[in-house]
Amino acid sequence: MESSTARGEPGGWAIFAGVILVVLGFLNFFWGLAAILEDTNLIVGGNGVIITDLTAWGWAALIVGIVQVLIGLGLFAKNEAARLGGILFAALAAIGQIGIVTAFPIWSIIVIALSILVIYNLSVHWDD
Repeated sequence: MESSTARGEPGGWAIFAGVILVVLGFLNFFWGLAAILEDTNLIVGGNGVIITDLTAWGWAALIVGIVQVLIGLGLFAKNEAARLGGILFAALAAIGQIGIVTAFPIWSIIVIALSILVIYNLSVHWDD
């Protein structure tokens, strides 16, 4: 019997990374949308928040979220460009959390952990 990867279908790790990237993309999209639409009402708790322009940061999060969803969908086709883009945008999502880590530490840790899982799965388990 022929394996699923021999036929060009994504393996379990690629599907896992694709699903996580789609979820991260939607979370970033809605987080960015909230920052854009309610930049005067969005309360950022904690001291020492690095974000100075919430609207600009919201647009960046929204665009990264859209790209992450598209890349996540591309991973279901086992596209090599989607793999490399997934690694890049998961790294960007993890780096972007540094701006809000003092305000939302648990949220930031969750997103960073999910981003690291995506990077690991796309770099180590791509052929599995």
